[in-house]
Amino acid sequence: MAYVIGVDVGGTFTDAVLDDGDGQIIAGKSPSTPPDYSQGVMDVLNVLADQLGRPLDDMLADTHHIAHGTTSSLNALVMGQVPEVGFLTTKGHRDSIYIMNVEGRYLGRSPEQLQNVLAQSKSHGLVDKRHALEVTERVDRDGRVVVALDEDEVRATVRRLLDDGISAIAVSLLWSFRNPAHEQRIREIVHEIDSSVFVSLSSEVSPRIREFARNATTIMSTQIGPGLRSYLGHLESTLREHRLAGPLLVMQSNGGAVAAAEAPSNAISTVGSVLTGGVVGSVSLGKQLGHRNIIATDAGGTTFLAGLIVDGEPVRSSTTIINHHPINVPTLEVHAIGSGGGAIAWLDAGGNLQIGPHSAQAVPGPACYGQGGTEPTNTDANLVLGILPERGLLGGRKALDVNLAREAIRTRIAEPLGLSVEDAAAAIYEVQNAQTGDLLRKTVVEAGHDPRDFIVYAFGGSGPAHCGRYAQEIGVTDVVVPLGPVASAFSAYGLASSDIVLAKELSDPAAMPLDPARVEENFRLLEDQVREMLGRQGLTFSRIDIEREIDMRYTMQLAEVATPVPDGSLSATEMAQVSDAFEQRYADLYGKDSGFREAGIQAITYRVRGTGVLPFTPELPELKSAESRDAHSARSAVRKVCLDGRRGYVDTDIYDYAKLRSGHVIPGPAVIEVPTTTVVVPAGTTGTIDHLGNLTISVDQTNAQER
Repeated sequence: MAYVIGVDVGGTFTDAVLDDGDGQIIAGKSPSTPPDYSQGVMDVLNVLADQLGRPLDDMLADTHHIAHGTTSSLNALVMGQVPEVGFLTTKGHRDSIYIMNVEGRYLGRSPEQLQNVLAQSKSHGLVDKRHALEVTERVDRDGRVVVALDEDEVRATVRRLLDDGISAIAVSLLWSFRNPAHEQRIREIVHEIDSSVFVSLSSEVSPRIREFARNATTIMSTQIGPGLRSYLGHLESTLREHRLAGPLLVMQSNGGAVAAAEAPSNAISTVGSVLTGGVVGSVSLGKQLGHRNIIATDAGGTTFLAGLIVDGEPVRSSTTIINHHPINVPTLEVHAIGSGGGAIAWLDAGGNLQIGPHSAQAVPGPACYGQGGTEPTNTDANLVLGILPERGLLGGRKALDVNLAREAIRTRIAEPLGLSVEDAAAAIYEVQNAQTGDLLRKTVVEAGHDPRDFIVYAFGGSGPAHCGRYAQEIGVTDVVVPLGPVASAFSAYGLASSDIVLAKELSDPAAMPLDPARVEENFRLLEDQVREMLGRQGLTFSRIDIEREIDMRYTMQLAEVATPVPDGSLSATEMAQVSDAFEQRYADLYGKDSGFREAGIQAITYRVRGTGVLPFTPELPELKSAESRDAHSARSAVRKVCLDGRRGYVDTDIYDYAKLRSGHVIPGPAVIEVPTTTVVVPAGTTGTIDHLGNLTISVDQTNAQER
C-alpha cells in the first residue's frame, strides 16, 4: 500500500489529507504551532495515523510522498521578518533597488491609495545600504564581456559583508541573464572564503530582463532561502526518524511541487505555495464533476483566497507583488484579503465597522477559544449568531466559549456603535460577506469574465458558512462545497493531487518576425534544464508534459501577454501563428480592437514548464445513495440561528453531515455540521448532496435581488 499525503500549513490550522491508493481518503485537522510549524505537521500526521488505526511510523513507512504547502515564506516577507542579507551588483547600479523605478509608487496599491499622492512613499527598502555593494564588471546586452570581473575586489567586498555578520548574499549583475559567467564566478569566490554562506544568483532565480524586478526577486529569495532550508531540513529529518519512505515535496506558486532539497535554492517560488493548493484541488474535482469554469474560494482562519479556473485550466500570472516590489515568479493567480475566520472586527476613526486584515491567528486565536484573545473575530460573531455549535469545533475537540465571544463583541463593537451584541454580530457577518463578494467581483469581472458563466467552489474552515451569501453578491447561481472525506482540508487534497511542475525562463528580447532557429535554440536550452531538474526529484513519473510560451507585447508597451508556442520544430508559418495567438489573447484581456499591430510585436521572455505527472491521482470515493430525497433522518437538532440581521433569530434545522447520503435535499435555512467545518444553506436556497458527498447550494437570484 502506498499512501499519498498532502499537508497544508495555515496561520491558524494545519490540515492533512491521505489517499491510500485503494479509494479511501481521510482528512485531519490540528492547530498550527508557530513559530515551529513543523510540530503542527507532526501533530496532524498523528491525527491521520489514528484514523487509520496504525502507528505513525508504519504509516510513513508506507507513504509514497508528502506534498507540503507552507505560509512561512510569504508571511516572513509580508511582515518583514527576514534576516539582513548582502547584495552585490554591477558598479553604478546599486541604487536601482532604492529608486524602484516609477513602480515603487504604484505597485500593490489600491486606486484610493494611488489618489492620495501625499501618503505615497518608497518605504520598503529591501537591503540596508551598507550591505548593498558594487563590483567592477560589465556584460553587454548580447552577452559579451566588455569589462572583466575584478576578482580581488569581489573578495574584499565579500569579506566586508561577512565581517558585518551577513550570512546570505544575493548577486544580480547587469545583463547576467544573457551571460551568467560573472555571477557564477562570484558564487565560487564566496564559497572559497566561506562555504556555509547562502548565495542566490539572479541568472538562476530570475533570468528575465528588467533590472529592478530581477534584483528584488533575487534579494527576496535570498532573504527566505536560509530559513526555508532550515525549516525543511528539520522537518525532513524528523520525518525520516519516523521512517518516511518517500520524498518530502514542497508546493510552489506555479501549482506544482518540487523536492524539499531543491526548494531553498529558488525559495521565492514557494511564496504562494499554500495559496495554490485549493486551486489545484478545484481543477481535480472539476474534472470529476464536469465543471470547467470555476471560482475557487478558500476561507481559512486568517485569509480569504480566490482563484479562477477557465476552460479547465487555472489562470496563471508571470509576476506577483509583495510590499510594492515586483516579484518574477510564475504563479497561479490567486487574490487574497485578510478575511478568514480569525479576522478581527474593529472600528475605524469614523466609527465604521471593518473586518481584517489583521487576524487573531492560532495564538491567541478568537476570543471564544479561551486562549487569552480579547479581539472580536468572524468566528466569535458566527458563534453568537448560532451558526457554530457551542460544543466547539473539530467535533468538540476545540472548545468554544460563547460568553467570551459576546464580551469581546460587546466591548469593542456593540457598545461603541450603540447596538446589541446580537445586532453587532449580525453586522460583522454582513460586512464579511460583502467584502469577500467584492474580492470575487474584482477577481472575475475585472478579468473580463461574466460570473454567471462560473460555479463557485467554497472550502476552508470558515468559507462554507458564508459561501451562499458571497455567491449571491456576484450573481453566481450554484455553489459546490467539497465535503466527503476532505471537508475543510480541501487545500491539502489539492496538494495531494499535485504533480511535479518546474519552470525555467530566459529573456531574449527581439522583434517579430523571429528567426525560427533562434526560437528553437532558446526552447531547447530551457527544455534541457527542465528535464534535468525533473530527473533530480527522486520520483518516477507516468509521463512528462512540456509546455512552451513566450511573453509578448506590442512595441514600447509594458503589458506582456504569455502566449503558447507549439511543440516540435518551428517555421515562419508557426511563428506567424504565434503572433496571431498573441493578438487574440491581448484582445481577450483588454478588449476587441485594442491591439495595434502597426506598432510591431516583440518577444521578450521564453518560458518552459515541465510537468512530471505522478502515477497517483486521488479521486473522491462515491457516497452511498439515499433512499429518498428527504434528509429528515440526518436532522440532529433545531436551534435559533441568525443568518439575516433584518429577520433576526429563527428556528433553523441542524443536520449531521455523517448521516447525509447522496441525493438528500436540504431546504434553507439550514446549518450542516461537519467535524471540520460548518455549512450554511441560506433561506431561499436548496442544498443537494451529490454522489461524491459534496453539497451543491442552488442560489435563488430572485431572492438575492430582493435583498
